[in-house]
Amino acid sequence: MNPTEQTLLEQMRITEFDIAHRKELLLLNEDDFSRLASYRPNIEPHIDALVDKFYEMQTGITEIALLIGDADTLTRLRTAQRRYILDLFSGLYDLEYVNNRLRIGLVHKRIGVEPKLYLAAINTLKGLLIEDIFTQIEHEQDRIAMLTALDKLFLFDITLVFETYIRSLVSEIESSKEKSEIYARTLEEKVRERTQQLEEMSRTDSLTGLLSVRHLQENLTRTLRTCQRRAEPVVIAYLDINDFKQINDTQGHQRGDEILRIVGDCIRKVSRAEDYCFRYGGDEFCLILPNCNEDQARNVYLQRLTNALKEQVDDVTLSIGMVQTGPMQFDEGHSLIRLADERMYAAKRAMKQVNQKETH
Repeated sequence: MNPTEQTLLEQMRITEFDIAHRKELLLLNEDDFSRLASYRPNIEPHIDALVDKFYEMQTGITEIALLIGDADTLTRLRTAQRRYILDLFSGLYDLEYVNNRLRIGLVHKRIGVEPKLYLAAINTLKGLLIEDIFTQIEHEQDRIAMLTALDKLFLFDITLVFETYIRSLVSEIESSKEKSEIYARTLEEKVRERTQQLEEMSRTDSLTGLLSVRHLQENLTRTLRTCQRRAEPVVIAYLDINDFKQINDTQGHQRGDEILRIVGDCIRKVSRAEDYCFRYGGDEFCLILPNCNEDQARNVYLQRLTNALKEQVDDVTLSIGMVQTGPMQFDEGHSLIRLADERMYAAKRAMKQVNQKETH
């Protein structure tokens, strides 16, 4: 018996009281036990012939013959059936007898014996025993009493076998349900993780690791509301890499992507946890710096960014436009970005003019 079957038997917990109650329900009493035990000497002398006849009839049924299979299995079944017939006429139907019947139910379920085949086998055995009783007991009243006792005992056994059979089915269903629930929870967790990954991917620019521009307005609106409630200033900084097209044209797009990654790394390195840093598109970046005024942004934040960038690449510079709003009066988000963009382009033009003068 496998561990699952043993566990199932333990869960059923058939007690002596349960056994007595079952016998009472079927009107199976001491007179029946004594009567059945008295017939054992009649059955023992020809029990092997009875078992042979039983399996001759059973193996004539294709479904049962296929289940039995080889000769070794048939030999084991003959031995078990011989023991069962003797148990029927033992007169002792205690906890051990009951547990043997419960095991039979589990074994039948495990090897795939359908209820109809089990009932057919019981009916065959019952028919052979009735024939034997009619042959050996001449007195009609004694014969009827013996047949009645045997009929009640068979019913007692059948209820035990079917109870374990049904319990085994229910256990399988519960086990399958538990496995399905575990699978469903695992699947839900995987979907949740994947959804989180996709959300993270949608929020992050794959090249620079900065936030995606599609979430700029959402975060800007939330930051402006928070700073307005706290009466804190906010700086919007708009950054552009100088001569980026020339870098792509002369050094290749791979080098251009590398420059973008370096700038993104430097921005993340000098930013605070509360800052929002976006790749706006192409070689442009937008920064939201809450609780920060324009002087602090220019003299602290942007100075740190410039120094960090020089440590990585000494031939890359940025044009920067900044605009502060708050702490008293707050402008609308779109207009702040537009103004920062305009100031960035003004700074770029001013830098070109300086470079042209220096060249001449």
